[in-house]
Amino acid sequence: MVFKAIGLMSGTSLDGLDICFAQFWKENFQWKFKIVQAETVSYAKALEDQLRNSIHLSSQDLLALNSEYGFYLGQITQDFIQKNQLSEIDLIASHGHTIFHQPQRKFTLQIGDGRAIKAETQIPVVYDFRSQDVLLGGNGAPLVPIGDELLFSDYDACLNLGGFSNISFKTNHQRIAFDIAPVNIVLNKLALNFNQNYDENGNLARKGKINQELLQKLNSLEFYNQSHPKSLGIEWCNENIFSLFLNIEDLDILATFTEHVAEQISKVFNNNNLKKVLFTGGGTYNQFLIEKIKSKTQSEIIIPEKEIIDFKEALIFAFMGVLRWNNEINVLASATGSSHNHSSGIIA
Repeated sequence: MVFKAIGLMSGTSLDGLDICFAQFWKENFQWKFKIVQAETVSYAKALEDQLRNSIHLSSQDLLALNSEYGFYLGQITQDFIQKNQLSEIDLIASHGHTIFHQPQRKFTLQIGDGRAIKAETQIPVVYDFRSQDVLLGGNGAPLVPIGDELLFSDYDACLNLGGFSNISFKTNHQRIAFDIAPVNIVLNKLALNFNQNYDENGNLARKGKINQELLQKLNSLEFYNQSHPKSLGIEWCNENIFSLFLNIEDLDILATFTEHVAEQISKVFNNNNLKKVLFTGGGTYNQFLIEKIKSKTQSEIIIPEKEIIDFKEALIFAFMGVLRWNNEINVLASATGSSHNHSSGIIA
C-alpha cells in the first residue's frame, strides 16, 4: 500500500514554511519514499515578526496566535494542493512552530492548531508530535532519527544544520541523537545587523577574525560536556550565548561563532569515528562553515540533491504522520531519553 502525505515544517530560523508531498511504501519490509512536490513558502514580514516575538505574548494572545497560525497553515497547504493538482492525500503532518521548549519542566509548545488545518483542508491532520515525549520524561527532541533509521540507513550518521545542528547515528545497535550546537538561530540574528536575513555562503564570517577569548568561552559552555540525550532551545541561547558578544565586532563574532560550530560538530564526528555523514538543512549552503568542518575531520561529508537538503525534515514529519496513522512507533527513546519508544501525535 502506498501512503500519500504532506509534511509541514517551520524551523526556529524562521526562513519560511517547508511543505513536502511524498509517497511512502514498504518493499521487502523496508520503507521507501519518493518526494513528489515540495516548496518553501516565505513568511510575510508581519507574520515573521509575530512568530519571532511570540515568546513575549500574553497567554490569551498566544492562544489566539495558535489558532490564527493553524488557519494560515491550512490555507497555505490548500493553495499548495490546488496549485499542484494533488489528490487522494491520506493525511497532513504538521510540526508547528516552536515557541517554548522546556522539557525539564515537562512542557514544549509548537503552535499551529491541527484542527484549524483540518478545517481548512478537510484532510486528516497529525500534529503536536513533541508533547507526549516530554511527558514521558524525554527531551521531545530530536524526532527526525526515526526517519534516519528507516529511510536513510545507508549513512553512518545524519546531520541537520538548521536553527540548531542535530545529529543521529547508531552506536551499540541503538540510534542515538542529540543537538550539537546552535547554528542559524545565532548566525541569522547576527546577519540582521548587516541588513541580511542570513550570512550567504558564510561570506560575512569569512571577513572576520576569530576572537580566541570568545571562542574559549563558547567552547566551555556546560551543555557541551553533558551526555546525550540533550536538546537546545532559543531560551538557552538567550541565557548563554548572546551575552558573550558584548563589545566585539559583529564580523568577528560571526567568524568566531562559525569556528565554534565547526569545532563542536567535528568533535562529535571524530569522537564517534563516523565515516560517512549525510548533511541537510539550510546551513549546508554555508560554504565557509562546510570548509571549516571538512578541515577538522576525516569523515566523508555527503551533500545530497537540493530536494533532500531543503526538505528532509518536512519529509520525515510526513513519514512520522504515516507511522502515527498506522499506530507504529515514530519516536525513539534512545534519541529523546523518554521512558520507552512510542507512537506520538494528536490526530484531527
